[in-house]
Amino acid sequence: MIKPIGVLMLLLACMAPAFKPTARSAPLAAAVSSADSLYHEVGLDGMLDRQVFDSAYASMERRGLRTNSLAIADMSQPSTAHRLFLIDLAAKKLVLRTWVAHGLKSGDLMAERFSNRPDSHQTSRGLYRVEEEINSPKHGAALLLRGLDAGVNDLARAREVIIHGADYVSADFIARHGRLGRSWGCPAVPLAEMKRMIALLANGGLLFVYAT
Repeated sequence: MIKPIGVLMLLLACMAPAFKPTARSAPLAAAVSSADSLYHEVGLDGMLDRQVFDSAYASMERRGLRTNSLAIADMSQPSTAHRLFLIDLAAKKLVLRTWVAHGLKSGDLMAERFSNRPDSHQTSRGLYRVEEEINSPKHGAALLLRGLDAGVNDLARAREVIIHGADYVSADFIARHGRLGRSWGCPAVPLAEMKRMIALLANGGLLFVYAT
């Protein structure tokens, strides 16, 4: 025979909700909601695939990083496309969309191979912290990059992977060759955009390089 106290406990157990949010589920739901809202507010529909944006945002959130400026290089697009997106997260707007080159040995029109190895001359995937402005003997004004993904891009400093301007990242080069020129692994951008890149990304901006 079940005692009255036992009946009460059984009834309470049956009335309990089937799912109780954990401490981790609430922030995750908030992050997904924020990503969805931000994607549409910035106006990225039709320009940047949602999966690419979500990958960049999730990588940033997973590390608890906060920044005003996030650059996304979508290497799943051909080099002739304006596949570099610079987003002002505070203002929730796209402030720059331009070309970005991939590594010489990553491919021709499309980036198809990726590496973290020194002297590979290939692009590395993943999330980078943009550090200080430097003066490169070869490229002039440039930005140091620190790879944040172990085994994926964490040798960026050793490989001297930087954001720099290049004359082979231009409409003229595309007209002559049908693609952008290629770097030794650096995300090279148009020379005319370097001043703006430095102003928006130096000392704390983030760069996410996406590839399939």
